[in-house]
Amino acid sequence: MAISISVVLLLFIFAVIFLRNGGLKISHALVCLLLGFYLASSSMAPTISSGLAATADIVSSLRP
Repeated sequence: MAISISVVLLLFIFAVIFLRNGGLKISHALVCLLLGFYLASSSMAPTISSGLAATADIVSSLRP
């Protein structure tokens, strides 16, 4: 749960930055939002979730 909340927060911050810089239009953000909802309800959702969890585990195991 903590990983998905942090990913959502990170993506939200990126979206706000892109909107402020003019690199992302409102219509593009809505299309991305709808794509996210459709992916979450598809059969690919568990695969995407496990891929993100594995990536988070790899990143957390790295020591600078």
